[in-house]
Amino acid sequence: MGGVSVGVLDHFNIRTRNLAETVRFYEDVLGLEKGARPNFAFPGAWMYSDGRAVVHLVDISATAEPQKPDSGVVHHVAFVSRGFDGMKQRLASKGMKFDSRQVPGGDLWQIFVHDPNGVMIELNYEAAKEQGAAPAEMADDIGRQ
Repeated sequence: MGGVSVGVLDHFNIRTRNLAETVRFYEDVLGLEKGARPNFAFPGAWMYSDGRAVVHLVDISATAEPQKPDSGVVHHVAFVSRGFDGMKQRLASKGMKFDSRQVPGGDLWQIFVHDPNGVMIELNYEAAKEQGAAPAEMADDIGRQ
């Protein structure tokens, strides 16, 4: 299958009964921007990072579809990020519970935070490009939680 590639992740989609709260989380907490969205026959929002609609939100509050408690079999969604110390300060200032850690070997620093729907968001930072003190290296894997 030469020349064939799945490529990189384009976006993830959340079906929520808490659209406004979810939009606020991605805007105010993570710093994404609500932007243009096609005129679908159902309500929702598209959240942008660096000009790309990376989070698609669908409002299911007017339907009988139940709100799922978390992300189901998808354990978490990860972003390549920058500004590790700034994000930790941002999360703390907003009263968000989060976990920061260093991947064994030290090349990658991570922050884990949950959105209002229980979706775990992983923010990955290339250690060589970051300033400040490294977080603790953990022997356990947050992916087991």
